[in-house]
Amino acid sequence: MDGKEIIKELKLLSSEKYKKNVVKLGIPESNSIGVCTGDIRKLAKSISKSNELAFELWGTGYHEAKLLAVLLFDKKTLNFDDINSLMNEVYSWDLCDHICKNLIIKLKNYEQLILNWSSLDKTYFKRGMYTLIASAAIHEKNISEESIVLFLQLIRDNSFDEREHVKKAASWALREIGKRNFELQERALLLAYDLKNSNDKTQIWIGKDALKELETLVQVEERSRLISSDSKMAVVKTY
Repeated sequence: MDGKEIIKELKLLSSEKYKKNVVKLGIPESNSIGVCTGDIRKLAKSISKSNELAFELWGTGYHEAKLLAVLLFDKKTLNFDDINSLMNEVYSWDLCDHICKNLIIKLKNYEQLILNWSSLDKTYFKRGMYTLIASAAIHEKNISEESIVLFLQLIRDNSFDEREHVKKAASWALREIGKRNFELQERALLLAYDLKNSNDKTQIWIGKDALKELETLVQVEERSRLISSDSKMAVVKTY
């Protein structure tokens, strides 16, 4: 299928229910088709990876086409200039998280982007920094001590940003680091308490929000990461 055919297929999969959900994210109705993420992923599996096709879909302006494009990019041939160009056109938290979790985290040396984006003020570059930290904490089996120190320092240094989509991601990143094991839970807790006890309202919010989960973490059988004692899985496993 070419780009036009794919857009036609997306429109066939659309529904008013999902279109309303997309519009609620702040995306203009004219840029919304209304297709659930599950259907987008199924469609992606039937299409060969192609940067040319992915860029074509991204350029249509449709939100769902951008989500699909992320799944069609060939990570082996993308460079940081390509990624920064794409990120400059990210306009919603879900697209930011989608491109970070499904594409950027799979690139070699993605940690350099975390460092690079920490100095940028644009909302979704800053959120992207936190999303990559959270994703690394979740999926990377062997994160170096140097990286952990860097991640915690970046969370601390950027914890004054009061934008909703940024401060929520800061709390998320801190919580995911703490879920790796009890040692990192302790380090995450220390940072969360420092933020909570500061004089800055955004830091206080991040600290309090992170503590809601960090203080309840437990280890359960068959889980490599810690989980909240409030979760259904924890209740079942520790019964």
